[in-house]
Amino acid sequence: MIEARQVHRSYTLAKKEIEVLKGIDLAIEAGEKIFLCGPSGAGKTTLMYTLAGLEEPHRGKILIDEINFYALSSGNQARLRNEKIGYIFQNYFLLPELTAIENVLVPGLIGGKADKQNAMAALERVGLSTRVDHLPAELSGGEQQRVAIARALVNSPSIIFADEPTGNLDSANSDEIMDILMEVVAERNATLVVVTHDTNLSRHGDRIFTIKDGLITDE
Repeated sequence: MIEARQVHRSYTLAKKEIEVLKGIDLAIEAGEKIFLCGPSGAGKTTLMYTLAGLEEPHRGKILIDEINFYALSSGNQARLRNEKIGYIFQNYFLLPELTAIENVLVPGLIGGKADKQNAMAALERVGLSTRVDHLPAELSGGEQQRVAIARALVNSPSIIFADEPTGNLDSANSDEIMDILMEVVAERNATLVVVTHDTNLSRHGDRIFTIKDGLITDE
């Protein structure tokens, strides 16, 4: 489903090149629940963004369903992301001027297949059927993250990437959000890749990869 082959990624800081990913090799099977762990600054999010088609590696390949993703044209990259991948971010990234249901409709609008019934069903699945017409500012942090989960699911992606999905939530909301996410992923047999510094969350995964010194170890 997802494969990284000798992936390298660097950044330039104060005219100095800092190598974050130093030759990552990784294979994730369809339907697996993978947790990427490690301390802050270890490169977890960089690896996730690279795997998710959001940040091109300087060297190496990312294969999604055996397709060399970064060899595609920008248009075909965007199409594959919209059809196959859902994203959940720590800071939600909801559009503040749109209601909950309008935010959930955004991926469908981008892909030219917006379906209000699907959007409503996604919000109902995450327990927000009574909050569909509320703006993000009118929702709690936990409710905003539920909207973000519904938005990630609305196009029925086969792969879901989640970057610190409970990082802004208290422990009670964190547990509830993870339970919802794991249930929905299991129902759809989707592949899940979660970045977290919270080792307690990683117990939900099939496998845990710890990033250390720009490489990963399978625990």
